[in-house]
Amino acid sequence: MTPMQAAGLWSGLLILLLVFLSVTVVMTRRRQRIILGDGGDEVMIVAARRFGNAAEYTPVAIGALILLALIGWQAWVIHLVGGAFFLGRVIHPLGLAFGKGPPPARVIGMILTWLPLLAAAAILVACPLLGMAPA
Repeated sequence: MTPMQAAGLWSGLLILLLVFLSVTVVMTRRRQRIILGDGGDEVMIVAARRFGNAAEYTPVAIGALILLALIGWQAWVIHLVGGAFFLGRVIHPLGLAFGKGPPPARVIGMILTWLPLLAAAAILVACPLLGMAPA
């Protein structure tokens, strides 16, 4: 698999996850009979935040995956970053759905969101500054 194909794979999976979370918001709206906003309904607020949180982080990750591929990083690096990020984005909404406070799934989900983003950022910033070429 080429680096661009790896970036495409993880980007596609992330887009599918966003669509799934969006559908859950629509279904929750129908079930709770809320036309606009959250209506102060806790179930609706959680559904909206599960989608919103993913929507806030996912475009940045997709951009990072594409940039890593474009500048020549190997497919395994793209898979590592994309796979960890995707896992975090799957785990996080599960943690958000259950109870108040930061349940372990929510914390693990955010760690697996931040670490791949930080790794991608470090590669994208440090390599050109240090004159390093992709491995």
